Amino acid sequence: MHFDLADLRLFIHIAESPSLTQAAKRAHLSLAAVSVRIKALENQLNTRLLYRDSRGVEITPAGQRLLQHARVIMRQVDHLKHDFQEQADGDAGHIRIFANTTAVTEFMPDILARFLAGHPGVTVDLQERLTRDIVRGVLDGTTDLGIVAGPVDAPELQTIHFSTDRLVLVVPNGHPLQDQDKVKLADAVRYPFITMHEGSTLVAFLRDQLERIGQRLPQRIQLYSFDSICRMVQAGVGVGVIPDSAARRYGAEMKLRVVELDEPWVVRERKLLVRDVDALPGCARELIEQIRQPAAA
Repeated sequence: MHFDLADLRLFIHIAESPSLTQAAKRAHLSLAAVSVRIKALENQLNTRLLYRDSRGVEITPAGQRLLQHARVIMRQVDHLKHDFQEQADGDAGHIRIFANTTAVTEFMPDILARFLAGHPGVTVDLQERLTRDIVRGVLDGTTDLGIVAGPVDAPELQTIHFSTDRLVLVVPNGHPLQDQDKVKLADAVRYPFITMHEGSTLVAFLRDQLERIGQRLPQRIQLYSFDSICRMVQAGVGVGVIPDSAARRYGAEMKLRVVELDEPWVVRERKLLVRDVDALPGCARELIEQIRQPAAA
């Protein structure tokens, strides 16, 4: 069985485009040529890859499996190109990372600043995603690395633990909960919450926990950083659940009270997710080591 890389890339274009016409434009092919190539691919695999009707095309389950493999293959081809583009100094490449809220807003900017300063030929695409999308992205080859916190059910992936954090409740001085040793999340949501923006992994996680006990997250305002959340809490706008590392960084300066959450899920093991470490380009493996260094230190 022989696969043409151009056909695999074309199939990815089709999956990511609203129509065959748009996919043909991206691939710089005529619509007829696209149809012929896809038909030949279906014949080679002896299966239907697309459902075709008057509204356009839809990928079949078999097509979804091909798409997953195609993305992995094309990313490996891209890595191969980057590895040899600047082989004189061996310092070139592109790394895509899907990460949770804490990674994107707290520790990855500092890590990437140091890493990129020492690797001028490397580019990085860091995107905030929900945990399920991070896992899916690593599995189907859309991203090189995933950064998650908490338990993840992905036995097909390699996991690399690099640090541990915990979630805490931050409240302003004078708040009724400030002298509590520990507080249940169900008791904390009696007060308005300052949260991260819609779509953040932390907001999704808190909502899931509250739905299990039949409660909702009383969001008063949504923001884009833990620093902003702490400033709102300091002003008495509400309370917030944030990582302990962020509470230590911002809370002491703002004289916030940190209250332990009496929940089994507060400890958050941070992990890197990869399909195969050895298959990653050298620059990605170096970045993994740099991410692990603060934990070792």
